[in-house]
Amino acid sequence: MQNRGLITVFAILFGLVSIYQLSFTFISSKVESEAKEFAQSKYSENEPDLREAAEARYLDSVGVSPVFLGIDYNTAKDKELNKGLDLKGGINVILEVSVKDILRGLANHSKDPAFNQALENATELQKASQDTYLESFFKAFEALPGENTLASPDVFFNKNLEESITPLMTNAEVKPIIERKIDESITSAFEVLRKRIDKFGVTQPNIQRLGKSARILVELPGAKDVSRVKKLLQSTAQLEFWDVYKFEEVASFLQAADNRAGEIELAKSGKTAVKETVEVVEDTTEAAEEDDVSKLLGGQDVKDTLVDDNKANPILSRMVSLGNQGSPVIATFRLKDTAAVNGYLRMPQVRSLLPTEMRFAKFVWGLPSPNPQLKGEETTALYVLKGNRDEVPPLGGNVVVDARQEYDQMSRIVVSMQMNGQGAKVWEQMTGNAYQNQSQIAIVLDDIVYSAPGVTSGPIAGGRSQISGDFTVNEGQDLANVLRAGKLPASADIVQAEVVGPTLGHEAINSGVMSFAIALIIVLLWMIGYYGRAGVYADIALLVNILFIFGILAGLGAVLTLPGIAGIVLTIGMSVDANVLIFERIKEELAKGKSQKDAIKDGFNNALSSILDANITTGLTGLILLVFGTGPIQGFATTLLIGIATALFTAIFITRLFIDSYTRNGKDLPCTTSMSKGLFTNVNIEFLKKRKTAYIVSSVLILISLTSLFTNGLNQGVDFVGGRTYTVRFAKDVNSAKIQDDLIATFGSAEAKTYGGNNQLKITTKYKVEETDTAIDEEIERMLYETLKADLPADMTYEAFVGDQEGKSIGRMEYYKVSPTIADDIKRDSFWAVFGSLIVVFLYILLRFRRWQFGLGAVAAIFHDVLIVLGIFSLTYTFMPFSMEIDQSFIAAILTVVGYSLNDTVIIFDRIREYFGEHPSWKMNRVIDVALNSTLGRTMNTSFTTLIVLLSMFIFGAESIRGLLFAIIVGILVGTYSSLFIATPIMYDTVKRKKIEDLIDIKKEEEEALEA
Repeated sequence: MQNRGLITVFAILFGLVSIYQLSFTFISSKVESEAKEFAQSKYSENEPDLREAAEARYLDSVGVSPVFLGIDYNTAKDKELNKGLDLKGGINVILEVSVKDILRGLANHSKDPAFNQALENATELQKASQDTYLESFFKAFEALPGENTLASPDVFFNKNLEESITPLMTNAEVKPIIERKIDESITSAFEVLRKRIDKFGVTQPNIQRLGKSARILVELPGAKDVSRVKKLLQSTAQLEFWDVYKFEEVASFLQAADNRAGEIELAKSGKTAVKETVEVVEDTTEAAEEDDVSKLLGGQDVKDTLVDDNKANPILSRMVSLGNQGSPVIATFRLKDTAAVNGYLRMPQVRSLLPTEMRFAKFVWGLPSPNPQLKGEETTALYVLKGNRDEVPPLGGNVVVDARQEYDQMSRIVVSMQMNGQGAKVWEQMTGNAYQNQSQIAIVLDDIVYSAPGVTSGPIAGGRSQISGDFTVNEGQDLANVLRAGKLPASADIVQAEVVGPTLGHEAINSGVMSFAIALIIVLLWMIGYYGRAGVYADIALLVNILFIFGILAGLGAVLTLPGIAGIVLTIGMSVDANVLIFERIKEELAKGKSQKDAIKDGFNNALSSILDANITTGLTGLILLVFGTGPIQGFATTLLIGIATALFTAIFITRLFIDSYTRNGKDLPCTTSMSKGLFTNVNIEFLKKRKTAYIVSSVLILISLTSLFTNGLNQGVDFVGGRTYTVRFAKDVNSAKIQDDLIATFGSAEAKTYGGNNQLKITTKYKVEETDTAIDEEIERMLYETLKADLPADMTYEAFVGDQEGKSIGRMEYYKVSPTIADDIKRDSFWAVFGSLIVVFLYILLRFRRWQFGLGAVAAIFHDVLIVLGIFSLTYTFMPFSMEIDQSFIAAILTVVGYSLNDTVIIFDRIREYFGEHPSWKMNRVIDVALNSTLGRTMNTSFTTLIVLLSMFIFGAESIRGLLFAIIVGILVGTYSSLFIATPIMYDTVKRKKIEDLIDIKKEEEEALEA
């Protein structure tokens, strides 16, 4: 081997760099273990929050202290091997910025009927379209009757766009301008979110815009407070300052509104009003004295107005307490009743009761808080803002130039803001009016009143103000953060979300490491037992390969996931396959009577073509996965591609270095042992004679598969149909059928399946799947908790059920949500991934073998394998003891099966082509049969070692990838069969003898190129 010294130096340097890159991971893990031990020594298991705080303090105190070779913890943490959510726990969301909101803003909130109708029509089109929202809007706008122009003064020719758009422009000229403005707004949203996340305090956050779409991926490994993250990401930070009405100015309207709403409800039901007396839960800090309230309500008795019949008094019957005279709080309601109250207050018949001077009043709610008198149930206050015709606040949040969390004189957490000069002037005027009128100013963020303070010491100059509330330190920091980062240009909905608790992450790491170790040990022992000393060299190359893979992952900052570990385990099999090919060819050359030196040289050279073909075809499917996949699937593809490259290097060069060094002095290296000697040497199976039987067997299997696919279908996961999935763990075994019935009663449709042990369920529901609001997510989780409450520990609260503290063993362990819109996109991308891989593979084989018959045989075998795998999933998903959902991981499995099947088929085709050159006088069927028999040892050996590593991962690995591994295992079994009995026979039945000479010439050209 030429350049032996250069390759040796390169391998040593590459190994040292890999060790250096991985050293950061070992250092950070060591310090974090010490921090955990410190926290455990200070606080008990019943104090998880205190433990977490102590751990954070410890890490902060030692962050810059050198640990090893001058490397400190902070540096090591930044450069450690990134672990994905499924290994570390955390939160992964895809946000979709509302293009509809951006269009409204660009049109200056136009009231034009055609514009607003086009927006609504575009929303409907989106439900069944793969177009972007903007494309749907353009189609909807142009489909409206009449001549509607985008450059109309009522649409996009306004003060926002007058520098870009003129009234004489055509729609075709306006469209690219609007597209550019939309793209700028989404880029702005991305930057705002990035600034917020940078201040969040999570190590190794990842935020990226998905292509040119309106979607933004945010990954926060290790984040535990889901509600905090959602608020941080979805808050538009639309800060406004409004004058607010006092209780006594609105009380009479509230009574009249209740009466009118009651009349409407009773008219609908045909009932008459019934007055009853009910008990009112009064808030002692805000509720008015009963006599005062009676006067404000026109002398009526309060308890007579608060009736239990919601139809007669639909507003006041829901009230918890009334406000005080002079207070901006009108009344307090349960949080769950706010939607119903909003509905009544928005009724035209109810709003018509407002006095003329209040006709633009805005009804908004305050921050929710637990009410002790209602057993902690959350309540919120109703405020009425002094709105105007344009719905523009007297002062907006764009004047805020700085914000920070501080403490007031009472040691309460507040958020202080500093305004610019223009804002300071308006603020001084507003506070002056409030002081003179003894009124309040409401500080409103995203339509929620955070506080409504009065002004007691005259106008406030200088533009300083405070937002007060019952904040925690984190809430204060987050609020200051979003105000400082700026507002989002539009609302952002969470269209896909994944929450993994840290306990599941630790379990996944433990199971992944164990399955990886078991697989590795078995493969190492097998190679030694089958190939002897040559197997030892292959094992060394395999270990170096694994070191290189992890070193490259760490150096690139790539994220290691559970599917990524599966990809690494799969590369073990591929690395072994390359060595198996080499050793089998060396044995063949020795059997021909060649000297050991020549046999080794020719063995490596003859195997190289097959190794390259096999790895390139698998690499092509990996590239397809990388392009079309997201999240963990990209992790799988990344490790697979890295593994292919390192496996090639170690098999071709590292193994060769050891073999050449050992045999340099004439030492014998037979590449066999007493166990393997003679295996597969005298095999003479007439494969082509059995092809008709194989065709019949395969036809029956495909027919059964197609029948099942058309009747049973597939168990499509939420990736493809949308919905919410929860992994819930109980203290004891539960009856999944009974719980499923309970969930159906709650949600209308739901599925509960045993997931792992009998004390863990995977629960899926499509209830309110179209709604992406955070409040809906919480509502569904509360409904889930109430439904499962009977099977949970009696003392488990809702907060404990959804919490994600480390070491948690009961409750919601994992959460995954996909909206129907993104589910359609995932399904489409998955189809193109599979279809694209088939096209790419066919073209590659056509290029390599220059005959379409070879490509046809390979693609037919792939179709055969994929259909049978799909059929098995369709037939068995109802009773298998693990999840067999068709999701993105399954698509990764299918493409892996495609790659493996091709790997096998291409090696066989390459040997057939070689034998045509060596035996031109043989009949075609003899050439093919002999070629198939000669590759049988390699086929069985590679299939066995690959199956061993996959079975190890399947048995001992994490539950979440068991379906993926099962699909690959089935695919390898079917793929091994199809390479021998489908791909090759189809090629034989379609190729003509006169074309064989072309194959011989191509093979000779390749051999000459390799020798050169």
